Formats: sequence, structure tokens, C-alpha cells
Amino acid sequence: MGKKVSKNSRVGRGGGGKDYIKVVVSEKNETGSYVYKEVMVHKDNVKEFLAKHK
Repeated sequence: MGKKVSKNSRVGRGGGGKDYIKVVVSEKNETGSYVYKEVMVHKDNVKEFLAKHK
């Protein structure tokens, strides 16, 4: 018989949510006010994302 593991244990979940970072980007509106957008970006692609939005 196999091991009994709780359904709430963190073993084998495989979610990978810790690999993503919330990035807040400000953009100027045509009226002169600023709009802030929150985007979830993979931690390996943060520099590329920020370079694209400059």
C-alpha cells in the first residue's frame, strides 16, 4: 500500500505561481493624466517587458 498524503499537502502541486512577478506600468493618457496597469510577468521576462514599455 502507498503512502497516505493529505490532500492539502504542498507536494506535487506544480503550480509555479512564485515564478511570476506583478509589474506596475504607468502610461500617460491623452488628457495628461496617468493610468497604471498591473501585469503579471514571468520573472525571466521582466527586463524584456520593461524595455518594450519605455
